[in-house]
Amino acid sequence: MQAVSSIGIVAPQTAHFDTPLTLKSGAVLPGYDLVYETYGTLNAARSNAILVCHALSGNHHVAGIYSEHDKKPGWWDNMVGPGKPIDTERFFVIGLNNLGGCHGSSGPATTDPATGQPYGSRFPLVTVEDWVESQARLADSLGIRQFAAVMGGSLGGMQALHWSIQHPQRVRHCLVIAAAPKLTAQNIAFNDVARQAILTDPDFHGGDFYAHHTHPQRGLRLARMLGHITYLSDDVMGSKFGRVLRSGAFNYGYDVEFEIESYLRYQGDKFAESFDANTYLLMTKALDYFDPTHHHASGSLSDALKPALADFLVLSFTSDWRFAPERSREIVKALLDNERRVSYAEITSGHGHDAFLMPDAHYHSLVRAYMARVTT
Repeated sequence: MQAVSSIGIVAPQTAHFDTPLTLKSGAVLPGYDLVYETYGTLNAARSNAILVCHALSGNHHVAGIYSEHDKKPGWWDNMVGPGKPIDTERFFVIGLNNLGGCHGSSGPATTDPATGQPYGSRFPLVTVEDWVESQARLADSLGIRQFAAVMGGSLGGMQALHWSIQHPQRVRHCLVIAAAPKLTAQNIAFNDVARQAILTDPDFHGGDFYAHHTHPQRGLRLARMLGHITYLSDDVMGSKFGRVLRSGAFNYGYDVEFEIESYLRYQGDKFAESFDANTYLLMTKALDYFDPTHHHASGSLSDALKPALADFLVLSFTSDWRFAPERSREIVKALLDNERRVSYAEITSGHGHDAFLMPDAHYHSLVRAYMARVTT
């Protein structure tokens, strides 16, 4: 087996597009930027490219580090690199920051050329379909007509799934990990509560807080705390924190007493310092809107996935109650109804929804084995 090592120092790139992009909402972006990173080497036939789609809080920095002093590698560094399941000795991997993001791609915090001010509330809502279309344009600019694979976890998996039906001829393999064909009412409810925390923050100013030199940190902090609870399993929270008291005794007040409270507040504070509130609203709304069956009179997922031509790897995790395994099995059934070639595994893990980000040996061996059959 090839030795596993870091991909090393990487650098982001920016692609600018002047061709207007008409969004599903009917709004038009006259021009936009996409920030992306690449790892590995594109072969002469341009046939070994893999697109990695990010989840709600992800970005283009999938793997590697930015300097020798960088202590925080890309968000999927355990998955992507030399000798890793997505082997950059074989594949040319692309990660990008989606439209509406807050890590360099055009979004609410970037400058609107028409006004010279941040877009703020004027940046339009975007959907998974819009992201896929902008990703296809990036592929065009790189001379990539067909991906060896498109992959992602959570919201990234939904994008990968939609690639298979929006551009079926351009995807040979599709890896859908810890995802769902659409959100349940409960998931939509979680997202709305998170958005309300931001929308009702006095510092939000209707989305134009940049002009007021404020930041809705309290709302974003609460939104992240709520989201983080849903990403973890009860077992993980119990084993990590239980009912442990920081001081060993009740203080009979409302300050932090339990270790789980301290952890959630830390996660909320850290996230609120680095993420944009408007982007959080856009990303959660894109999650809510995602539903491949929406425009099908039958409402059938099998009918919606009929255009897909790719082979599929679908993975779920036993303790993921946000996107439970039965949601992945819905995708598998619909694909089998259309006689697609599908590999499916339900992985035993106690990490909840976050399991798709973890360096689990069994999980990684499954991805590695599947990718070994992907020709370049």
